[in-house]
Amino acid sequence: MRAAPGTRRGALLRERTAVYLLFFLAGTAMGTWTARIPAIKEHLGLGDGHFSLALLAIAGGAMAGMTAVGRLVDRHGSSRVMIPAALLQGVVLVPPAYAPNLWALAGTLLAFGTVHGILDVAMNANAVEVERAHGRPIMSSFHAVYSIGGFAGATSGGLFAHLSLSAAATFASVGAAVVLLAIWAARWALRSLPSPAEDPSIEGGSAARPKGIVFLGVLAFCCLVGEGASADWSSVYLREDLAASPGLAAAGYAAFSIMMTAGRLAGDRLAARFGAVPLVRCCGLLAATGLGLALLGGHQVAGVIGFGCFGAGLSCIVPQVFSAAGHRDPAFAGRALARVASIGYMGILSGPVFIGAAAELTGLPLALAIPAVLAAFVALAATALRPRTSASPGR
Repeated sequence: MRAAPGTRRGALLRERTAVYLLFFLAGTAMGTWTARIPAIKEHLGLGDGHFSLALLAIAGGAMAGMTAVGRLVDRHGSSRVMIPAALLQGVVLVPPAYAPNLWALAGTLLAFGTVHGILDVAMNANAVEVERAHGRPIMSSFHAVYSIGGFAGATSGGLFAHLSLSAAATFASVGAAVVLLAIWAARWALRSLPSPAEDPSIEGGSAARPKGIVFLGVLAFCCLVGEGASADWSSVYLREDLAASPGLAAAGYAAFSIMMTAGRLAGDRLAARFGAVPLVRCCGLLAATGLGLALLGGHQVAGVIGFGCFGAGLSCIVPQVFSAAGHRDPAFAGRALARVASIGYMGILSGPVFIGAAAELTGLPLALAIPAVLAAFVALAATALRPRTSASPGR
């Protein structure tokens, strides 16, 4: 017996809300950790060099989690992976506050990063399934909610710090809220089924797997190099090369972040109206032009506006790339997203380091042209997002 239209609409709304909650709590956990980094660093008396080793543990854990989880998602279904991971995200947020030394901190952050990487892939896989059920693009809004969660977490962490409360109190409070949100999401989440391709005779055959996934990962990499570069180098460029005040220098990354979130909130409507390929092409061109304005304008205000345009341009690219990867072949959605996410994540890790090294040789303005060139490349390569099956909504 077929469900009544009103009943199905209610189920779709609940399933979509569950994914929103998961993206929000993942962003909140990461934002909270980031806000209390100074407190953890001061508590353990660590210098920048030693503390960077601990931060490397988060990156390594995230890469390991993303790499390993794809097969689990396809074998068991995304909901059976993402709900336990979401619950664990709230739990593993707490131990870093109690680490007595660098190595203990690195171990707890390795666990935090691993769980975050697993949750990232699993919730994106579930988001693709929810998007398919809706029959129209909705992926950008999920990524916008992640950004909003990051802001909420950073704000909460800052408030706890302002009240002179410890990192342990911060992480315990936010971790408990994350667990409660995860329990709520578990009640409404779309119950996904294991992939029919999880047959031993198919598993070994690469011919059955969707084509072009690695190249989609390259496009994500190009985009995330720009995100990492903006986070680490926008304020430095404005301060040192354009002689901006400290407050105006910080406004560069603020403009980037605000416009990226705004772009993602509008991204679903734009994708539905114009399609993924034209949207990504226009976004890549906007990002390249915006960053070019920041670098060639020679003025502080032009720099802030340019970084804002850069954020707006990058905003819709990764959600559309993830959506394309997940829809290319639903039977291998977990592994496809894991591959794309892990390749893309290398961009946000290596990009700032590579740009810093290039800046030593050429100066920061010329080094920051690298993300602009990569954004232009994404615009030229946008046809890679063209669907190869009829499963992709709004394309």
